[in-house]
Amino acid sequence: MKAKWRLMIPAILALLLAAPGPAGAQAEVTGLLIKSYDLLEAGQLDQAQKIFEQILKQDPGNPLALNNLGYLKVKEHRYQEALAYLEQALPKAKGYKVMINRVCDADGICLAFRPLQEVYGNQELEPLVQMNIAMVKARLATK
Repeated sequence: MKAKWRLMIPAILALLLAAPGPAGAQAEVTGLLIKSYDLLEAGQLDQAQKIFEQILKQDPGNPLALNNLGYLKVKEHRYQEALAYLEQALPKAKGYKVMINRVCDADGICLAFRPLQEVYGNQELEPLVQMNIAMVKARLATK
């Protein structure tokens, strides 16, 4: 009986490792975040927004997608909408770690972040979202 289990364990492990799971889903979301950021940088805001919406269907409340949607709304000078997205992102950003590859800014008011391909990183997202909220609120106060 033990011999049969010894033969089955590698097969079971291979199936478990090959099965799509949270890590695979997170890697897919990270790939979409990278693609949408690149579209933001290229000025293709409509296409980027569609991908952000797709991300939020797969991973509701993804704080990086919400933050970058806030950036997109700042680019469109829709500051109240930007603030709404950023405030949605803030509670979910606590404990959310990213490895940031690049940062771009919208008129010095809001930052978008491009993650690296890694699933987890070393940068806490919460203070970055807080900074974006403060900058958007400051802009709203001057209007």
